[in-house]
Amino acid sequence: MQVASDAIRAERSGEAATNGGGGARTVRLTIPARPEYITLCRLALTGISRLRPLSEEVLADLKLALTEAASNSVRHAYRDEGGLVEIVYELHPDRLEIEVADEGSGFQFDNESPAESLSEGGLGIAIIRAIADDLQIGPRPDGTGSRLRFIKTLT
Repeated sequence: MQVASDAIRAERSGEAATNGGGGARTVRLTIPARPEYITLCRLALTGISRLRPLSEEVLADLKLALTEAASNSVRHAYRDEGGLVEIVYELHPDRLEIEVADEGSGFQFDNESPAESLSEGGLGIAIIRAIADDLQIGPRPDGTGSRLRFIKTLT
């Protein structure tokens, strides 16, 4: 992995500026849209799990969902042109919110589509939907690119 020539940026804050704080901790990770960097997303999630202990099963499920979300951005966003993927982790006392966003070409997704009708390329979304308690898919707030946000309730 050649870190010197690629952009990797990580930021951490103690309280989420949005969502009213409430004890939330936010970590932002920006990686190149290349497969070899997806491991960093998973490592960051493992680190976050040390702030709020999670069962091995929940952590494994979250890693799978995150890998699927990040892989979608890496695989589809930039069509070999290169770009960045931003992952935002928001750890609240009762839930973990993970958002994966890119500035790529975006895509249309039917949120009502049943998992049985998905093609092989859409199975990742079905996996995330099965793991998460809430899933939102669409463009970024500025209307560009793609944004996939999922929430897992922590009990």
